[in-house]
Amino acid sequence: MSLGPSIQVCRLGRISYLEAWALQKELSDLRKRNLVSDCLLLIEHPHVITYGRNVGAGSLLFDENSLNEQGVELVESDRGGDATYHGPGQLVAYPIIDLKVDMQDVRKYVWTLEECMLSVMADYEISGERLEGAPGAWLKAQDLGEIDRKMGAVGVRLSRWVTHHGIGFNVNTDLSFFKLIVPCGLVDKGVTSLQRELGRTLDFREVQDHFIKHFSRLFNRQVTELSYPELSQLIQDAHASVEEPS
Repeated sequence: MSLGPSIQVCRLGRISYLEAWALQKELSDLRKRNLVSDCLLLIEHPHVITYGRNVGAGSLLFDENSLNEQGVELVESDRGGDATYHGPGQLVAYPIIDLKVDMQDVRKYVWTLEECMLSVMADYEISGERLEGAPGAWLKAQDLGEIDRKMGAVGVRLSRWVTHHGIGFNVNTDLSFFKLIVPCGLVDKGVTSLQRELGRTLDFREVQDHFIKHFSRLFNRQVTELSYPELSQLIQDAHASVEEPS
């Protein structure tokens, strides 16, 4: 199968949630006006807890002051989903893509994001699962055969079929920070990471490579990688293209 539309992939390193959110909103607006192509932002965040429109009562176990004292920011987001944690060692992926091109189906979009994470897990010989009603990438307890822990979360927003927000996938994540919340509002489930399951620290860029490979395959996109300065220039050029002459 030949590859479809292009997608610009940018590894942004570690930037704050609010900075990344502002960048997503800007790119989403430009994408809706067809001034940029599809983009995929790969990020690590400093310690932050975010909660979406569907946050459940009791999902946040500490107030904002207590979290700040522990070096954790608290942000109310416009994504779907409940409370989640982002931090160093977690692969955060924010696709800004126009689903009108070939996937005008929200459930299929979420399923495909899950499949990207499950495919990365399979690359490391970890058998992942889905859990009905709780989007993400899950594992079963070997002794009980029941799904009991989550490796990757999904929380998305669509506007005129252009996406932003995305997934958080635990690679070398310090899982103790999840004790500050009830992850995704599920009191009877835990969290895990590639590091915990494999018993070793992963090469973070290598995991990103695996994710990009599966994203390209599953969304049928042709990947071009950009540096952060190149992405900034692309945005600047897009704005300049619609400015009125003085």
